[in-house]
Amino acid sequence: MLPYSLMSTEAMPMTIHQETPLAELDWTRFIELLAQAFSSGQGEALLNLMLTSDERQAYATRLCIIEELLRSQLSQRQLKEQLGVGIATITRGSNGLKSASPELRHWLIEQLLDKKGGLADSEPK
Repeated sequence: MLPYSLMSTEAMPMTIHQETPLAELDWTRFIELLAQAFSSGQGEALLNLMLTSDERQAYATRLCIIEELLRSQLSQRQLKEQLGVGIATITRGSNGLKSASPELRHWLIEQLLDKKGGLADSEPK
């Protein structure tokens, strides 16, 4: 076998950080499985199987970040202090929201801020 430094890019081993068609296919399979799980009442169980406690907490925090950014009442620094996360975490949420389509932003506002009895009303007062 050739030394690593002499390998062509085609022969180099793939790393987890590279975007590959296989990674995209696996993500699509996961999304399809998740949709099937929720339609058959197994969604939460599947997510509990697939995600660690820390990963679930990270998604919950990201949801809070997106909700507060959509609400536009706190600066990113205030949000950082309120949630106890790093400014980079807030920035990633902000950048993700900036890249979201107008349709997705509108849907998120409906689901998180406008919907009666939805997430916006589910937090304890």
